[in-house]
Amino acid sequence: MEYEVLGMPGKIDFAPKSKALEILQNIRTIITTPKYSVPLNRDFGLNMIWLDEPLPAVQAKLTAEIIQEVSKWEPRAQVTQVDFYQDPLEGVLRPKVRVRIDD
Repeated sequence: MEYEVLGMPGKIDFAPKSKALEILQNIRTIITTPKYSVPLNRDFGLNMIWLDEPLPAVQAKLTAEIIQEVSKWEPRAQVTQVDFYQDPLEGVLRPKVRVRIDD
């Protein structure tokens, strides 16, 4: 089954009601955590070195990194598509990730 995960921080559910909800929460955590910000696991999350680059360049680099990091940290899900919500005037770029989870 396919699901969509938005790159916006949200509440943490310490007891998800299903395996799919647990996986989706894990993916949201991966795509909203800056790399080097987790004290005992500096390699977790997405690199933020592209913050000042043009949005089209960032989208390409971030798409590749999202696919790589999700497959590394949450192997129960497969990324099928990465889109972005963007506001160039405000410099906002939020990923919208579609994943397939085999139930």
